[in-house]
Amino acid sequence: MRKVHDKRRRLAIVRGRWKVQIKNFHAPTISKTTSATLLGRTDVASVAQKLVKEVENLVGLNRSREVTRCSGSRCRKKIRLIGFRCRCGEVFCSEHRYSNRHDCSYDYKSTGWKAIARENLVVRAAKILKV
Repeated sequence: MRKVHDKRRRLAIVRGRWKVQIKNFHAPTISKTTSATLLGRTDVASVAQKLVKEVENLVGLNRSREVTRCSGSRCRKKIRLIGFRCRCGEVFCSEHRYSNRHDCSYDYKSTGWKAIARENLVVRAAKILKV
């Protein structure tokens, strides 16, 4: 049941992205004689299969490795329903989800400094003229 649901969801994603690509696609103009010779020489099924493969590669359906285990140093627990994705890009179990529980490569301190500098602008009073 779960595989069927996942397959339907993936097909919906493929169809949705395909529609977006079709809207943004501008076909080059081809003369009538060229299109007639192209239709005579190409097999429609092979063209359709190539298009499906290209769309699957764009969406990423052919992923070779799904993350099912914790990326902690020695943990390797199975991640069932809830896997916690860290800012470093790895997926962890509930025990190793915090940055101090695994060797996180993401620099939280510099990111915080940049956010504070961006949000808190420097406010200076106007200079008083001496008389």
